[in-house]
Amino acid sequence: MKNSFGVSVNVTVFGESHGEAIGAVIDGIAPGISVDYEYIDLQLSRRRPSSGVDTARQEKDEYKIVSGVFNGKTTGTPIAIIIPNTDTRSKDYSKIKDTPRPSHADYSARMKYHGYEDYRGGGHFSGRITAPLVVAGAICQMALNNMGIKIGTHILKCGGVYDRNFDNYDADISALRCKSFPVLGDTESRMTEEILKAKSERDSIGGVLQTAIIGVPAGVGEPWFDSVESILSHALFGIGGVKGIEFGAGFAMADMRGSEANDSFAYEDGQVITKTNNNGGINGGITNGMPIVFNLAVKPTPSISKEQNTVDLFNGKNSSLVIEGRHDPAIIRRACAVVDSISAICICDMIAQRFGTDIFTRGK
Repeated sequence: MKNSFGVSVNVTVFGESHGEAIGAVIDGIAPGISVDYEYIDLQLSRRRPSSGVDTARQEKDEYKIVSGVFNGKTTGTPIAIIIPNTDTRSKDYSKIKDTPRPSHADYSARMKYHGYEDYRGGGHFSGRITAPLVVAGAICQMALNNMGIKIGTHILKCGGVYDRNFDNYDADISALRCKSFPVLGDTESRMTEEILKAKSERDSIGGVLQTAIIGVPAGVGEPWFDSVESILSHALFGIGGVKGIEFGAGFAMADMRGSEANDSFAYEDGQVITKTNNNGGINGGITNGMPIVFNLAVKPTPSISKEQNTVDLFNGKNSSLVIEGRHDPAIIRRACAVVDSISAICICDMIAQRFGTDIFTRGK
């Protein structure tokens, strides 16, 4: 089972949704990075359930960094993060041990691990495992801050309601940091209404997230199989609800002519820029210095209270089930902090491969 990602900066996750604890180990972070615990707390709060549009499960996420940080600075050795699970109700899952939930990993996990997997709350496949990833990503973002690199994610679309695109990247990213419901325009109430409507109908809803990464210098990434798009996509598909990704104008470019799609170069204040950013800040798999922009399609939460068809694996016959327990009618709000964190891990790794890990303490 492969649970690690990265080359120069590597992150490994461990634990199960209803196990004793979950956690992550970061290896390769440069020594001397200041660890801002308030920022970690802020990022965890953005991921944590906080309203009627979220699950009723309330985990405090009282994380412990048990190695790799000393006197408030990274030491350069592996950073181990542990988060206890304190609000579990495993009895909610005893009925579905042999009746896999539609669109969950229950059946595929059963086939891979021969029934030895921890099925409670989705086990190792649960979104609960993203909590330590948020801590790891926050630490990586602290390293990126020294280079002036910033990351922000907002809900671009939910329930047919559209938010505006990024405009003033720096200001928009700063504004998102303080928002519990991450949108750029006046769309929170309408999106919330759609989520609550799905919840009242014992259903769920998905949407589209948009992420911007600014400050990454030109020349980061590799052609072909380790392109910036490849690395980000590889890691972001680790989020269970993500089903699609597009960079820049993405699929809309299929309907453009080259004269519309091409990003013309120009000088601005002595720096090379592109007049448009249809390619999302990436050419030939390598950054061109413009904002890296991508959209993620997030599916509806598969745990819904409606009766659904499934199979009874114990008796070998068709069956049905109604999922009990506490579940999000939409994960899209809480996923924003996770996308920011995974993006930070990826960019940290690619920057370290290009310039070496000491770049994070030297700055630009």
